[in-house]
Amino acid sequence: MQHKVVIFGEMLWDCLPSGAVPGGAPMNVALNLHQLGLESRLISAIGNDQAGQKLLEFLTTFQLPVDLIQVDQDHETSSVLVNDTDPENIKYTIVSPVAWDYIHWNARMDAAAAASDALVFGTLGVRNAESLTTLLKLLHHKTLRIFDANFRPPFYDFEIIVTLLGFTDILKINEDELEIFADYFAIDSSIISVCNHLDTHFPMDLICVTQGSKGAILYKAGKIISHEGYKVTVADSIGAGDAFLSGFIKTYLANQPLDQVLDFACKLGAFVAGKKGGTPRYEISDL
Repeated sequence: MQHKVVIFGEMLWDCLPSGAVPGGAPMNVALNLHQLGLESRLISAIGNDQAGQKLLEFLTTFQLPVDLIQVDQDHETSSVLVNDTDPENIKYTIVSPVAWDYIHWNARMDAAAAASDALVFGTLGVRNAESLTTLLKLLHHKTLRIFDANFRPPFYDFEIIVTLLGFTDILKINEDELEIFADYFAIDSSIISVCNHLDTHFPMDLICVTQGSKGAILYKAGKIISHEGYKVTVADSIGAGDAFLSGFIKTYLANQPLDQVLDFACKLGAFVAGKKGGTPRYEISDL
């Protein structure tokens, strides 16, 4: 059976010195899951402009459904200025406001979320109250809710984050976000300390912490599974974390053992880090 995953949030153009490329973590995850054989659908919004039309055309080249992507008449398609001077530490300047800040609820997206095996969401896509209100309605469905923190300063608010943690079954964060959580909750910044705190205070089943070139860990019920990662020559780190999450979702929904879930996630993340851009085309055999 083909698993169904709905992804909520931003889609945009990453404007690099070499030119603009399609991006946005939710869109990257949707495209990766689609290439991995899952039925993925993206809930987002574009402006009524050429940039938005080109994004839709890009998605259709992957045969990704675009029926849940709204066209906003009042706001432009999103763009992000990217500084890739350090390929392993990409910097982003995110334009605001844009179309995906105003995703409005409708019955079609609600039905898609209700029928899904997993719903993926993050913080950037809900920096505006309208998109946040829409997501909170979708999070009441009893599907697997996966929170990819994906902090993009200054566009996150811990009052909102705490609300989202209350709906989270699986949390994915990176090392920098681990430190931010530790500062906010005034606790030790070790992985075990932060994970124990989150596991104690919020109803989540699993926490994943990515560590860049050092691999990743999974935390479940006080126990940690670790993976040292795969060593590759990094082309750029754009989309590597999104690929990791996509690999995780594919194998987790397939009920594979957690060590195998982590291994495949690290493998896909490393593969994408070795390619230019966040959405390279590939077959599973390429991995």
